[in-house]
Amino acid sequence: MALNKTLRKLTYTATLLLVTIVTGCTVSYKFTGASIDYTKVKTISLETFQNRAAYQWGPMATMFNESLNDIFVQQTKLQQVNRGGDLQFAGEITAYDQFNKSISSDGYSSMVQLKMTVNVRFTNNTNHEEDFERQFSATRDFDATQSLDSVQEELVGQMIKEIVEAIFNAAVANW
Repeated sequence: MALNKTLRKLTYTATLLLVTIVTGCTVSYKFTGASIDYTKVKTISLETFQNRAAYQWGPMATMFNESLNDIFVQQTKLQQVNRGGDLQFAGEITAYDQFNKSISSDGYSSMVQLKMTVNVRFTNNTNHEEDFERQFSATRDFDATQSLDSVQEELVGQMIKEIVEAIFNAAVANW
């Protein structure tokens, strides 16, 4: 009987200790990767990035601007303003080219590389040490037997996603 009573006390104590530990300790993770001090940074302004590349594909600028906007809406609590944000982004698509990457034994191109480059001017009005102007690029390869028209939307979408994530990380992730 004494053993049973001791076992119950031990079980009760262990349960109480476990509950105290679980409720007393919290761990916080940021899955977005953004490390923004929201006490200082509250607003963001994103200028429209124009396509200034020599080779043009109509939907590219719109796709890029929507993707850049979306990442900040989805992964931060910043309020978007037209001008004068605490964080400001401006820039342009400066290059969109395709190159023969490899030549087959018959002398024709077998792989083509598509490349996109975006110039970004970032201003952090709460900490100008973080300001930058730099270029972000991405490439994708496709088989030369495919036409650019048949793969362009998918490949441009992939390159935009990669570039936008790199811009986001450079500006607010502080890796």
